[in-house]
Amino acid sequence: MDLFHIIKGKGTPVIILHGLFGSSDNWYSIANRFSENHMVILVDQRNHGRSFHDKTLDYNVMVTDLERLYQSLKLKRSILIGHSMGGKTAMKFSLKNPSAVEKLIVLDIAPKKYPVHHDKIIDALCGLKVHKYDKREDLDRKLAHSIPNIAVRQFLLKNLVRDPHNNLKWRINLPVIKKSLEKISEEINSPNRFDGPTLFIAGSLSHYVQPEDKYQIKKLFPNASMIYFKNAGHWIHADTPEEFIDTASSFIN
Repeated sequence: MDLFHIIKGKGTPVIILHGLFGSSDNWYSIANRFSENHMVILVDQRNHGRSFHDKTLDYNVMVTDLERLYQSLKLKRSILIGHSMGGKTAMKFSLKNPSAVEKLIVLDIAPKKYPVHHDKIIDALCGLKVHKYDKREDLDRKLAHSIPNIAVRQFLLKNLVRDPHNNLKWRINLPVIKKSLEKISEEINSPNRFDGPTLFIAGSLSHYVQPEDKYQIKKLFPNASMIYFKNAGHWIHADTPEEFIDTASSFIN
């Protein structure tokens, strides 16, 4: 089954992979800018957005999903951009299929194993009986007790949609995501290297990528550069969109 995707523009393909709890919707404005010179392919990864739900969620199957999308779109090579979970998918895909990736951009994630830290968010979302609420504002107030950061709440609530009876429901597959957190946090490793041009962009206000991660990054991606955006947290493309567009465009071109 193919991943849901949207294609904008013409030219060299640029595939964008969102992070955990995200979707292609989060990248529309960025894609519009890139599509002025490139064919941008916005993807919903499995169990997210408008893509299919499945009981398995790990990087092996997400790489297979991406390989299938390449075949469906008859792509030979593309530029890959991945944020967080999408960054790990992009890393693993590049290591497995180096000839299919022209350049790689990874946002605020390293190939290392991370401790599971989204369990509180998952528990808060799973604990909401969203079909009993009529307005997102009411759900936002309810979530504020367990998720005080308003920006994080607004990001998560973008996953709410209406069912045929006009009741609210989650578009993400919360039960599968909950049971897959360990796999989503796992290390990306390979006996192979990706020797193509690679750019790791980290947020200085985030804790995801540390200077000591450079050794592991260079081991797998020897032609990688690593830069920090001083005013960005984990959601780099949302915190500093112009800086990201300028930096990514320069690297791509």
